[in-house]
Amino acid sequence: MGLAERLEQARHSDPLLADLIDVVPTFRSLTVHYDPFTANATAIGKRLMEWAQEDSSQVRQGRLWHLPVCFDVDLAPDLARLAETKGQTTDAVVQRLLEASFRVYMLGFQPGFPYMGGLPPELHLPRLTEPRQRVPAQSVAVAGEMCSIYPWESPGGWNLIGRTPVVLFDLRQADQPAMLSAGDEVRWHAVDRQTHDALATEIAQGLPRATFLKAPHP
Repeated sequence: MGLAERLEQARHSDPLLADLIDVVPTFRSLTVHYDPFTANATAIGKRLMEWAQEDSSQVRQGRLWHLPVCFDVDLAPDLARLAETKGQTTDAVVQRLLEASFRVYMLGFQPGFPYMGGLPPELHLPRLTEPRQRVPAQSVAVAGEMCSIYPWESPGGWNLIGRTPVVLFDLRQADQPAMLSAGDEVRWHAVDRQTHDALATEIAQGLPRATFLKAPHP
């Protein structure tokens, strides 16, 4: 993420990097997309190798999001099983989730799908042995040490523990269709079903993302 941040800053001022199209950080690598017809690929590759060997540990902190999540039984089909497996009540599990902070490490699998660390160790749970054929969009899920949100309806093998009305990928947001970015922090707050459904309607009608952006990190 440090190298990605450095590239994002330099691409707007360094002519060599002007033809970069996208920079995509993952857990252990960085993908750099560029225009092959106009870019000097050899020079860019050399620059990237030099920077990759330097200390890029200084990373600008991302945005802080407070996202609503509903834990009703029909929206959280695996929550009770998670609680039973861990010898806890569902209320205790929900409380631990609400107390935790989740850091977005990368986006993958689907457009806008965030891989988030920060799941309390006592809530770690393996993936399902048999993936579901249909996971509803906006489902909040956990698998292993990770937490995520399915932006789209799709097959999936993560444990579903809630649902948020927030849309994570929206092509109407031309500058940044994916709401979350690597380095962002997510905190949950619980809402009842009526509030969840009302927010879903407001979001569909254009409620801005900034509604859930609580404060930038210093």
